[in-house]
Amino acid sequence: MRRRTRQLPGLIATALVAAALLVPARGWAQSPEAAEVIQTLIDMWDAIEHGDVERYASFIHPDFTSFGETDPYLNEGKAYEVRSVAGWIERSPGVHTEMHQPEVTVRDDTAWITYYWTDAVTSPDGARSTSSGKSTRIFVRENGSWLCIHGHYTLRP
Repeated sequence: MRRRTRQLPGLIATALVAAALLVPARGWAQSPEAAEVIQTLIDMWDAIEHGDVERYASFIHPDFTSFGETDPYLNEGKAYEVRSVAGWIERSPGVHTEMHQPEVTVRDDTAWITYYWTDAVTSPDGARSTSSGKSTRIFVRENGSWLCIHGHYTLRP
């Protein structure tokens, strides 16, 4: 009997860790609106992963601005963003992005999300590279859809 008693805390801890790993991405959100914002960002990344620039563009507000990872100046306009992402897709096939520790705040039809990210890229010749950083994105809800209107991205050193 003692043997089982000693093993029980270990089994419980293992079960709790396993359960935590199975929590879906939507489990991060504090509200249905926050879940929608997180899902929108995941859908944006999915469009990039599949090379679907048109689909990616559908999530971007016409007045989009950004401070890129290494950009010294503000980037302005949806057209600029879509061209940049199209170029990134061409240079970085096989990209995959993961979100970590997202925090979403929703105020009426405006929301902002902060999170850490990691990217992994596998080129056609099999070379693999990774990067990581932190980000803030701002979304506005128009006609029932969340559109990204601003992004600020910082690479981790």
